[in-house]
Amino acid sequence: MSTLQPLTLVYDRGDVRPFPLPAELQRLYGGELGLPERCVFANFVSTIDGVVAIPSLRRSNRLISEDSEADRFVMALLRACADVVLVGSGTLIGSPTARWQAEGAYPPAAAELAELRRLLGRPAGPEVAVVTGSGSIDPAHPAIRAGALVLTTARGAAKLADRLPDPARAAVLPGELEVDLRAALAFLHASGHERILSEAGPTLFGALAASGLVDELFLTVSPLLGSRSGAESKLGLVEHTELLPSRRLRTHLRSVRLHGDHLFVRYELEPPVEAASTP
Repeated sequence: MSTLQPLTLVYDRGDVRPFPLPAELQRLYGGELGLPERCVFANFVSTIDGVVAIPSLRRSNRLISEDSEADRFVMALLRACADVVLVGSGTLIGSPTARWQAEGAYPPAAAELAELRRLLGRPAGPEVAVVTGSGSIDPAHPAIRAGALVLTTARGAAKLADRLPDPARAAVLPGELEVDLRAALAFLHASGHERILSEAGPTLFGALAASGLVDELFLTVSPLLGSRSGAESKLGLVEHTELLPSRRLRTHLRSVRLHGDHLFVRYELEPPVEAASTP
C-alpha cells in the first residue's frame, strides 16, 4: 500500500487520449496520463541548475532527486507505459543492479502497474535495450542476464562474441564507432515496440534529441542546486552535442505537476533547426 501523497496537477494541455489508468495510479499521479501510439519519450531528474548525473557516483540520480518517492513513482509509471526501455552503456555501468522494470522503481504500486500493462495489452514488463557501439558492457549485469537486447555495431558484436548469456541477444546495426540511432529506433519499431522510453544518459539523449528523434521529455526538477564547477565531474541534460547557438531545439509545455518542492514537467520537442546567424 502506497503512503505517497498524490502529485498536484497545475497544468495539462490535455490533447492526448488518456490510458486506462487503474484508479490508484490516477489518484497518485494527480490525473490522467496518455502517450501517442508511437513515440520516443525520455525521463530525467535534474537539479535547478541542470545537473542530471555525477558519473563518479553510482545511482547519482537518487542524490539529485533527494530520493524523492514521487520521482520514483513517476519513473515506474512511465516504465509501465513503455514497450521498451532504452539505456546506454554508461547508464548500465552506473546502475549495477538495475533491471529497468516498473515494480523495481516503485514496489508499493506493483499490482496496479501490472494491471496497467494488462489493460494496455502489453507483456509483464518492458524489454530493455542497451546501446553500445564498442560492445564494452558487462554480460553479467542483471539486466543482461534477464534478457536485454544489445544494440551494437559489427565491431561491438565481435567483442561480445559468445559472451552474452541466454536469453540476451545482440542486434548488429549500421555504424562504425557508434550505433546509428535512427537504425536503432527503426529496429525497435520493427520489433513491435511502439512506445520507447529513453532512460539513457545525457550523451545518448543529446544525440537522440539533436537528431530529432525524441518526441517528449518528462523532467523532474529537484529543489537542489548542484553546481557544474569544481573537481567533481557533473553532467547536464545534454552532453557532447552542440545546440545553441548553431541549432535551436524548442519545446512546448504539455503538463506541470507539483509534489512538495519537486516540479514535474512534461515537454513536447520540436525537431532541431539551424539557428539564424546574428550580424
